[in-house]
Amino acid sequence: MNTGLLIATAVLGAGTFAFRFAGPVLRSRITLSARVEQFMATAVVVLLAALVATSALTEGHGFSGTARTAGVAVGGLFAWRRAPFAVVVLAAAVTAAVLRLLGAS
Repeated sequence: MNTGLLIATAVLGAGTFAFRFAGPVLRSRITLSARVEQFMATAVVVLLAALVATSALTEGHGFSGTARTAGVAVGGLFAWRRAPFAVVVLAAAVTAAVLRLLGAS
């Protein structure tokens, strides 16, 4: 086994743990204004929406096709209606599979 790889993995693991540990520790020591908390809440939604849009609409450098886009849209609809997570995933997967079975890309 490569020693450099083991050291890099250990350092990355320690850094990840430090970041995860710092949140709860610093949360009690730092007071954020209501405006900053509102901004951060909005930023989370925007980042997740961008991630979903990128994953749903693109594959490589092109359009991912209608089947995946429709599946993600159906999953989003179910999530918005607060369906259980398993139902959201199954509805999205079944939608994409049926559309691909019918010939959609």
